[in-house]
Amino acid sequence: MTTESLDILVCGGGYVGLSTAVVLKLASPSLKIAVIDAAPPEVWRKDQRASAIAAGAKNLLRTLGVWDAIEPEAQAINDMVITDSRTSDPVRPVFLTFDGKIEDGEPFAHMAPNVAMVAALRDKAAEIGVEIHQSAAATALDITERDARVETKDGRVFAARLVIAADGVKSSLREMAGIKTQHWEYGQSGIVTTVAHERPHNGRAEEHFLPSGPFAILPLTGNRSSLVWTERTETANRLVAEDDFVFEAELERRFGHHLGALSVEGGRRAFPLGLTLARDFVKPRLALAGDAAHGIHPVAGQGLNLGFRDVAALAETVVEANRLGLDIGSLTVLERYQTWRRFDTVRMGMTSDVLTRMFSNDITPLRLIRDFGLGLVDRMPAMKRYFINQAAGIPDASGPRLLRGEAI
Repeated sequence: MTTESLDILVCGGGYVGLSTAVVLKLASPSLKIAVIDAAPPEVWRKDQRASAIAAGAKNLLRTLGVWDAIEPEAQAINDMVITDSRTSDPVRPVFLTFDGKIEDGEPFAHMAPNVAMVAALRDKAAEIGVEIHQSAAATALDITERDARVETKDGRVFAARLVIAADGVKSSLREMAGIKTQHWEYGQSGIVTTVAHERPHNGRAEEHFLPSGPFAILPLTGNRSSLVWTERTETANRLVAEDDFVFEAELERRFGHHLGALSVEGGRRAFPLGLTLARDFVKPRLALAGDAAHGIHPVAGQGLNLGFRDVAALAETVVEANRLGLDIGSLTVLERYQTWRRFDTVRMGMTSDVLTRMFSNDITPLRLIRDFGLGLVDRMPAMKRYFINQAAGIPDASGPRLLRGEAI
């Protein structure tokens, strides 16, 4: 086997891995950076999911020079409503509403197809000289004092001063490095699909808390919406396997008729939901980012944005160390990234866990308490503004510069 020597190897060709590679190359052009991804070529084009891109993540993408390519397919979230009811209830009372604008009048988030994000990032990587190797699943990891060596299924060996694991919630590199996780399952799965509807959504996002879990309707361009539909895993698997008539009938019961006639676009898939938090984000020569470091429930819609916060913090840490002539893979350098990200990650993980447990049930006393709480927040403009600003993900002066739209 021949060994390719690099400064940085990024494992994972999703939006977290690609954006990490792009920002590092843009900030430090002399670094030799490559990306390996386990999936075969062009598989990423089949991803039918869409994600909420918070204002801070949008700032990062704009700074990388890719937002202009994503924007035509991005839908601003102009407002949001939250309800709490049973599926059979004829009326779903709205307990909480949010204006989707932040202080500068910009939307706090946009919805965009994952394919559009990945395509823009891949084009940018090719433009600036970041190589992407497909069908290159990592099969072995050997960390030495000088470098980390990754062997891939297709017979290649990459030696890098720093390896960044952005290979998902079931990260093989995390396991090879012996990093333990805290993990538990919720017994739920999220059904993801896209629907077309007769009437315009006007940029409104809806989250209906039903006994089985949240049912989120997220606006896309045109008269279309992305759904994240939470059910007990056995129910979700059964629904995904049903014929179109049964699936659309069950969908309509939860979606309602306020947007007119519905039709499912493309396919539908169910993803098991759980909470995974890595006990360590770094080891010598290795850093975890994105779902490899933390996988959370989609109830708060912050999974993608947590990943972009990792990108911003890790990139700033590595770039500043490189400019100072420090060893970018040393534990001393990487611990700054871990310290920067640990509290925010644990806080968001615990928040999503509490929300999931509180709202995925039909216990009457708990329902009364949570509905009172939602109604109370709805009558407190300052608290609503605080929640929107937090969801927007724009940090204060102590946070990563990329999330404020500043280059590093």
